[in-house]
Amino acid sequence: MNSNILKIRQALDLDNKILLTKHRIWQFYYKNYGNVYISFSGGKDSTVLLDLVRQDFPNVPAVFVDTGLEFPEIREFVKTIPNVIWLKPEMRFDKVLEKYGYPIVSKEVSQMIYEVKNSKSQKNINIRLYGNEKGKIGKIPEKWKFLLNTDFKISQKCCDIMKKRPFNKFKKMNGDCGIFVGTMTTDSRLRKMSYLRTGCNNFNKGSSKPLSFWSEEDIWNYIKKYNIAYSKIYDLGYKNTGCMFCMYGVHLEKRPNRFDIMKTTHPKQYKYCMKNLGIENILNVVLKRNNNVDLF
Repeated sequence: MNSNILKIRQALDLDNKILLTKHRIWQFYYKNYGNVYISFSGGKDSTVLLDLVRQDFPNVPAVFVDTGLEFPEIREFVKTIPNVIWLKPEMRFDKVLEKYGYPIVSKEVSQMIYEVKNSKSQKNINIRLYGNEKGKIGKIPEKWKFLLNTDFKISQKCCDIMKKRPFNKFKKMNGDCGIFVGTMTTDSRLRKMSYLRTGCNNFNKGSSKPLSFWSEEDIWNYIKKYNIAYSKIYDLGYKNTGCMFCMYGVHLEKRPNRFDIMKTTHPKQYKYCMKNLGIENILNVVLKRNNNVDLF
């Protein structure tokens, strides 16, 4: 898909975005003969997606992965939603950190660091260190190469183990049903590239991302316009409500960042992640390198 098409869709007003999203939902639903479900995190994006899907298909189930890393407010909100299937991962987060490493900077950087430290292919290692034949593509940014020499493990594995694996297992147990996901291209470069390759509906992989061309502003405008109930965690100052202890992107946040806010709103969880999980030491390394002198 041409990136200009994405820009045109992103520039649509909310009503037209709703129409296009509903069209994509209908396409995906009937292509899968109604054997679909909604990936529901309890966050604002998946809450809007849930509302849009169930307006026309009220019996579509939502699936929530209870990783143990969700804010209490998220879990309580999910309990208020009907027809939600709860899943659990097979490995605890602390065990994932111990075996594979910490999720820091971004999923891309964490994966590249992990591959250099664990790959048996010198060719792959060289690509991560120096780039491929086309230039710097696939190369660890110079700014983060120092992470190769840290004494703690780094990886992108947590999301795969804690969330994707339970979902994949559920899909297989239910005849490879299709999944609606509430992600947007503004979330990350990877999600934008994925949309440009397949559009909203990737029928080959059985996934639909019908909010891809929406923005965070669109999400909130929809919630306000249609008076949609949402988790009150957002009223405490949080902009994103993924896993409580995820460090992706925290180096880009102005203070107070998500962990500063957690220290006030959820002191028990803050103490656990900083001390018991060792996140305080990790953040100090990352933030100091990012010229952020106000450390934890």
